[in-house]
Amino acid sequence: MSAHFSGRPKRKRKLKSEINVVPYIDVMLVLLIIFMVTAPLLNLGVDIELPQSNAKPVESQKDPVVVEVTADGRYFLTLQGAKAEEIDAESLKAKVSAFVRQNPNVAVMVAGDRRVDYGTIYGGMVLLQEAGVPKVGLMSTPAEDDGAKR
Repeated sequence: MSAHFSGRPKRKRKLKSEINVVPYIDVMLVLLIIFMVTAPLLNLGVDIELPQSNAKPVESQKDPVVVEVTADGRYFLTLQGAKAEEIDAESLKAKVSAFVRQNPNVAVMVAGDRRVDYGTIYGGMVLLQEAGVPKVGLMSTPAEDDGAKR
């Protein structure tokens, strides 16, 4: 007799041909957390240099419509705090007109780069007037106080 006999039949081990996806899920969750943390830190505006002014800030309950004019004369439109999107003159007029019809009391502001030609900013203000905007505000940064009152 054989000394190998223990009363139980010998089983063959079956090989698994599955891919273990748990490490991939771990990596994806870490990436998701990283993107969730860094997304609010992204700068959603356009890089422009506003002129300085001693004007008081305007208080508003709603986010204003902001038309940004870059140093090279391009227009960017921000509606209700969304990301600024580059836009041509006709699309600017159409979008602002539709938005102002739905929200008649919304503030409309023009943020013109201080290096841009005044005529370009004026052209943007004319577009807003043609879109049916009754009042337009100009954005600026607070003036640096050099100790002397003006």
